[in-house]
Amino acid sequence: MSITATIMNTKTGQPLQKVTFGRMPKPWASFNLASGELVTAERVNIGKPAPGKFSATVEIWVSPKD
Repeated sequence: MSITATIMNTKTGQPLQKVTFGRMPKPWASFNLASGELVTAERVNIGKPAPGKFSATVEIWVSPKD
């Protein structure tokens, strides 16, 4: 089962993009954004699923250089 996460900008609080991972990313994971910039996850937030639902929201907060 794959995990779809929203990549969030720590400076602005705005979402940057959505990324699908094969498994839950570690808090220190590094990956490339769509712009090609290499970023490291600062924190990973996992929300609670809605009642009767299985999927939970996953947010990965990063600080891009630009």
